[in-house]
Amino acid sequence: MNIHFTASDTADAQAALKRLIHLYGHCPVGQAEIIVALGGDGFMLESMHAFMSKELPIYGMNKGTIGFLLNNYEEEGLIERLQAGEITKLHPLKMTATDMHGEQYEELAINEVSLLRESRQTAKIQISIDGHVKVDELTCDGVLVATPAGSTAYNYSAHGPILPVNAGALALTPISAFRPRRWRGAILPREAKIELRVLESKKRPVSAVADAVEIRDVSTVIVEEQRTTTLHLLFDPEHNLERRILDEQFIL
Repeated sequence: MNIHFTASDTADAQAALKRLIHLYGHCPVGQAEIIVALGGDGFMLESMHAFMSKELPIYGMNKGTIGFLLNNYEEEGLIERLQAGEITKLHPLKMTATDMHGEQYEELAINEVSLLRESRQTAKIQISIDGHVKVDELTCDGVLVATPAGSTAYNYSAHGPILPVNAGALALTPISAFRPRRWRGAILPREAKIELRVLESKKRPVSAVADAVEIRDVSTVIVEEQRTTTLHLLFDPEHNLERRILDEQFIL
């Protein structure tokens, strides 16, 4: 099996990289059948972005802290684990952001797209779904749209719902909403086109973030699932991502 190894810059991950290359060899990504990423969840996200266009399976092994998107690190029997692994398919979000000067930016997000206030004043955001205004004015610290894979990350910290991978849904979650006080967000079909319009953008500036990419001083942001792009994550059967996300809903 032709494997391309990649690792975070921590000493532990780099040492593991050298050992695994010694055991299993290493080939350029253009000749690889699979990518093995060593690090934490943050590095796994970086790897998913870096190799997104290759459409190769990515098998992560935990050399970080939490490791939600990763398998356990073991050096023995790697080929057998890769052959027995189960594929989870994910589609990223496409963020189309327009800033106050009319410049337009497109970025992809695997976890979430979030709008966040830049100043001491709360943001005011109008929310439309498929061309229909659903929230005239959300006064808040921000709002985010999360994929099922990202629903256990920032979305969950903001009290958003956890979504099973195969639910065919996205989470729309306010961040510290002041008005309307009782609105807790929405679960939307994956086909939804979400438009977030910043009100009073000069007085109340807002930034838009697609995973780790930030666009400052936005006026409108459109979020929709990028169905033409597919990520293939490989998991050991006992660490199936769908089962892990389901189990997260029952942690008390």
